[in-house]
Amino acid sequence: MTQGFSLAIDAMGGDNAPDIVLDGLELAAERHPEARFLLVGDEARLGGMLALRKRAAKLCSLRHAPDAIPSDMKPTAALRQGRNSSMRLAIDAVAAREAAGVVSAGNTGALMALAKIVVKALPEIDRPALAAIGPSARGDVVMLDLGANVQCDARNLVEFAIMGETFARAVLGLPAPTFGLLNVGSEELKGDERLRLAAEILRESHVGAQFHGFIEGHDITAGTVDVVVTDGFTGNVALKTGEGALKLMRDLLRQVFTSSVPARLGYLLARPALDRLREWMDPRRYNGAILLGLNGVVVKSHGGTDALGFAHAVDVAMDMVNHRFNDRIREGLARLSAAVEAEPAAAALAPVVGETPA
Repeated sequence: MTQGFSLAIDAMGGDNAPDIVLDGLELAAERHPEARFLLVGDEARLGGMLALRKRAAKLCSLRHAPDAIPSDMKPTAALRQGRNSSMRLAIDAVAAREAAGVVSAGNTGALMALAKIVVKALPEIDRPALAAIGPSARGDVVMLDLGANVQCDARNLVEFAIMGETFARAVLGLPAPTFGLLNVGSEELKGDERLRLAAEILRESHVGAQFHGFIEGHDITAGTVDVVVTDGFTGNVALKTGEGALKLMRDLLRQVFTSSVPARLGYLLARPALDRLREWMDPRRYNGAILLGLNGVVVKSHGGTDALGFAHAVDVAMDMVNHRFNDRIREGLARLSAAVEAEPAAAALAPVVGETPA
């Protein structure tokens, strides 16, 4: 079946669904008037609500789903019990090639489990990876994996690098994004064997000129590279550490500017600059974690976001669809495999980027 819809939307997933989902689609419709959305959820509730959002109503078709997956449902339970849920039916539409991708603000574990099993990984990809965009001193930075794969080998890291580089081209619009492998030091001899092997493959690949080499934790926020590549354990720890640091900074600023009358006056003088800082660090700008490497686009919106944040998640998904993201991943991995096969010295590395060994 050919794809009739740009995206399938889980209308019932998230803390404030379906209101923020519909409000987000109303905002997204202004940027993507050519899109078609399959809105999946309780048709009795959605019909009247959608009619009040004129722009979104023109782009949406409704599909009834009698159930919704709760935020606390375990992934295994979602696989067994969620067959008639809005999330599952939206994912089914991607698997059936009715839609090019799906966006949901629902249960993260359930979405990842359902997407991996129902949509499935691209034949060329050993393991899908969870990626997200965040702020740095030089602009936006992509980081993956953020928790989908706790243990990774060299092949996984190479695939993550290709997917991250392709994602940065499609979503950030960078013509030649730089990328690096997160390590305990920047020297070539640092790290374990899997990191050194992955680095050797990437240096000799078609994107070798964009490969920065090894980077350290401080390089993430410094913007040393456009794409940070690591395993899911390290990536998730780095992500949560960064989120905690940002919260600490906000709390400290609030304490400083409310500590005395002179401090409050100082806040009034600094307010324009602080407003720019708040806008730059607004988490809604970075809403939308992406499961890369699947046979379709899968974007996870934060469950507690508002309409602007959900619209941003839709923007990310539409950028991936419009730039033929998965086709470009296939092209990149094909070039990588051809380069490894053509280099006699790299014969020992071929299994890393070839078919999964039996």
